[in-house]
Amino acid sequence: MKIGGLEKLSLIDYPGRLAAVVFTIGCTFRCPFCYNPMLVPDNGKSEDTLPQGKADEGQSSITEAGLFLFLESRRGKLDGVVVSGGEPTMQSDLPEFMSKVKKIGFEIKLDTNGSNPSMLKELIKRRLVDYIAMDIKCDEAGYEKSTGKRFDFGKIKESVRIIKESGLPYEFRTTCVPGFLDEAAVENMAAMIDGADRWFLQRFKSDTETIDRSLFGLAGFSEQQMEAFAAIGREHVKECEIRG
Repeated sequence: MKIGGLEKLSLIDYPGRLAAVVFTIGCTFRCPFCYNPMLVPDNGKSEDTLPQGKADEGQSSITEAGLFLFLESRRGKLDGVVVSGGEPTMQSDLPEFMSKVKKIGFEIKLDTNGSNPSMLKELIKRRLVDYIAMDIKCDEAGYEKSTGKRFDFGKIKESVRIIKESGLPYEFRTTCVPGFLDEAAVENMAAMIDGADRWFLQRFKSDTETIDRSLFGLAGFSEQQMEAFAAIGREHVKECEIRG
């Protein structure tokens, strides 16, 4: 596994759990508004020579061996581990990594962009994941702009289907960035995940570094507009709330 950082304790990343958060290096997308630009590149470096990445505010770069030593020391103190990124499902050894985490006794939450439905299916089949959070960037028409990549949108739809049918607790989430989506896009996304358990609409935070630095300081959607988006979502999903 190419590990870019570790947050040793989080009270908010895994609902109802005290968790550590593991950040992986590399991503299938290049979203202009990504909050973790240091985790997106994959320069082919080994896990022993990774950059510091998210090494601040309790986060640190760590080798896989060091990570498991840390997790062993947190038996009985933490409930779970969040595997985030970057995009974890692009790591070919993700199932083996998660199996090791499960053997220590931790529940696992996976953060994913849904670009690798075959990996999702394998993780669920092998019972290696306990909670899934999938980011939905935009509707099909806006996906290339929102991800910075040409991509087979059918894979996003397939991941949505797999997650909804998994029997696991899950959430979908969308960061609402002006210029990247509008009410029509929200309506299309809501229809795509129709019947889902929960969908969180996240306010865009422009006070942090993103891949596209021109977004720094960009005014987010108004509270009225966010509420309008949420109202659309509530027509399709069981729970649609605003975050951030």
